[in-house]
Amino acid sequence: QVQLVESGGGLVQPGGSLRLSCAASGSTFSRYAMSWYRQAPGKERELVAGISSSGGTTNYADSVKGRFTISRDNAKKTVYLQMNSLKPEDSAIYYCKAQLPGISYRGQGTQVTVSS
Repeated sequence: QVQLVESGGGLVQPGGSLRLSCAASGSTFSRYAMSWYRQAPGKERELVAGISSSGGTTNYADSVKGRFTISRDNAKKTVYLQMNSLKPEDSAIYYCKAQLPGISYRGQGTQVTVSS
């Protein structure tokens, strides 16, 4: 089993940056593909970015390409989301997710608010 704890959210002005972290427990973190999702009030949950277990493959939602970067450190059992050039429409609760075929785990989320 994997437990996930997100951190790094907060209030930031448009154009600013934040770095989210997702720390995992358990000894098998390096086996899991990891992803970041977000959900804004009244909207469906959206996949923001994903990264393979080795970190060699990444994918992004069109809305964040060129602004967000997902990375992972398997030794630290942590996945990151570097968010630059933030826009008000990026405001949401951000969740990380660990996935294997037939198994997934999700954290409690961290709030990101982009506002002047």
